Amino acid sequence: MRLGCIADDFTGASDLANTLAQGGMAVTLFVGTPDSPAAPECEAGVVALKSRSIPAADAVKLSLAALDWLRRQGCEQIVFKYCSTFDSTPAGNIGPVAEALQDALNAPVAIVCPAFPAAGRLLFQGHLFVNGRPLHESGMERHPLTPMTDPDIRRWLAQQTTRAVGHVPLAVVARGAAALRQALAEQAVLGCRLVVVDAIAEADLLTIGAAVADHALVTGGSGVALGLPANFRAAGHTAPQPFIGLSGPGLVLSGSCSAASVRQIAVYAAQHPSRAIEPDAILAGAITPESAWAWAAGCLADSPALYSTADPGAVAAAQQRWGAGAVAAAIETFFGAVAVLAVAGGVQRFVVGGGETSGAVVSALGLHSFVIGPEIAPGVPALQAEGELRLVLKSGNFGGQDFYRDALSVLYAPLR
Repeated sequence: MRLGCIADDFTGASDLANTLAQGGMAVTLFVGTPDSPAAPECEAGVVALKSRSIPAADAVKLSLAALDWLRRQGCEQIVFKYCSTFDSTPAGNIGPVAEALQDALNAPVAIVCPAFPAAGRLLFQGHLFVNGRPLHESGMERHPLTPMTDPDIRRWLAQQTTRAVGHVPLAVVARGAAALRQALAEQAVLGCRLVVVDAIAEADLLTIGAAVADHALVTGGSGVALGLPANFRAAGHTAPQPFIGLSGPGLVLSGSCSAASVRQIAVYAAQHPSRAIEPDAILAGAITPESAWAWAAGCLADSPALYSTADPGAVAAAQQRWGAGAVAAAIETFFGAVAVLAVAGGVQRFVVGGGETSGAVVSALGLHSFVIGPEIAPGVPALQAEGELRLVLKSGNFGGQDFYRDALSVLYAPLR
């Protein structure tokens, strides 16, 4: 293994793995830190953690364990992947984890770049924009777990770290990899070990990739990995494994409350059996995984959807009644249990919306690794799990309005 990656949630991990696979690398996605060596054909390994919203100290511990395993596989460079909307709180977890990895690797400087132009995430003058809107006006300011209320990534990160945060503007990036490499070295001399780097186009990300070829640590969204495969290509690489779809039943599970997810579920529900799962009903015991699966099993031929996607106001009201942590845990546990029942009932194709929900489903099913399949939307690949399962794990904001229909189609292959 030459490139090791640590992602703070499951959808982000599949997003990053997709970017690397699109660049021609042989990629394996691991669920949690493995306890055995990677296969020799694995050129880039992505360890998916569930560390975005847990206490910072726990996130650091999990990330360092993943780093230790990746270094034992021979990795020459480490990528710390977080969300392209920089999902975090003033307490972390991006800053504390980046610091810990940087110290463990003795890395003098590490870039910070959540930009992902293909998904509408642009970084300019240190400020993050989402689909043309500043981050704090994009809907992310209402996120139930990590509300993003400041688009200035320098200011947000400075609240999370003990070290100075630097910045390299777009004008320097536009001058090419050599200029950027020099600017990063100057930032390190000034004592800025974490440096926010602007990017508004894929060409900028390719420049960044070339500039950090010799960096021990790279941090950012999946877009930052766009320019990394070229750095490893000269020595040759293995071909990605082929993706094989399945003909079994499909099921959509969505726990995301993003505006994009709300629209996508509405479109899908207009043509497929769909049932809303209210947090109040879960916590009050009015609906159980068994009763929800019984409903889905009755219309399985039509690829039904179960979703807790709701207006942020409704989610906030439920959080006030039950507590934010209790609501999030109940939804995750619920969908994980439904997934287990669904597999027992013959479901082979899952499309899961929301990072936390995706993590819960993968954990509940006891999956350990995935082969990366074709891209369905920017940042979202099909995943081939061990056994007879195919999945798509989608971050809430990603994909077009017909995403769920398209994803199930990509996972499908007729009986031979």
